[in-house]
Amino acid sequence: MSQPGFNFPQPLSERYAPQAVADFVGLDKPRKIMAKFIEAPYQSAWRFVGPSGTGKTTMALAICKAIAGELHHITSQSCTVDEVRRVTDICHHYPRLEDWTSAKFHVVLVDEADQMSNAAQLAFLSILDGTAFPPNTVFFFTCNAVDRLEDRFLSRTRPVEFSSYGMAEGISGLLARIWDAETKSTEPPNFARIAKESNNNVRDALMTLEVQIMGA
Repeated sequence: MSQPGFNFPQPLSERYAPQAVADFVGLDKPRKIMAKFIEAPYQSAWRFVGPSGTGKTTMALAICKAIAGELHHITSQSCTVDEVRRVTDICHHYPRLEDWTSAKFHVVLVDEADQMSNAAQLAFLSILDGTAFPPNTVFFFTCNAVDRLEDRFLSRTRPVEFSSYGMAEGISGLLARIWDAETKSTEPPNFARIAKESNNNVRDALMTLEVQIMGA
């Protein structure tokens, strides 16, 4: 029997993913920085660094939506030299986005950039050079750490730190709101404990809550 008022067309982590930068819990500094960028976007390269589950990729997607971007998503598994060249060729060859789409910017999102090959990183080094940068393009590189990235690559990307520190209260509040929306149970779990045991990883906390709701 299904739980009254409870439906799972999507996992909680997808259904409640923030759609706008202002919707993220915690992350005060990244929200402030990227809100300023959204007000006046420009071609640039950004490096989102922090633990898994803190919202790096989701924020990049929210920014893409806010600036009317044409998304080009490169996952760590597909980040080859050929794929890097293919995507950046598109950005170079279609600089006047208004001629073929409603988008105003190309947005290249490279997930887990610290896992890309040395060859792919070298390909990006030449692309991010000021003389070869694709017009109307914004790059977002997400990574958990930077020790595998060359200093030359780091110098070409603007760092934004995503820290899980101080997120516990925001995560607990988010879990409580979702619990109230998804179940009629009057015996909620300990949301603060879920946040703590997930090490303030929002995605992990939502998956734990998902199981708790299914058992309510």
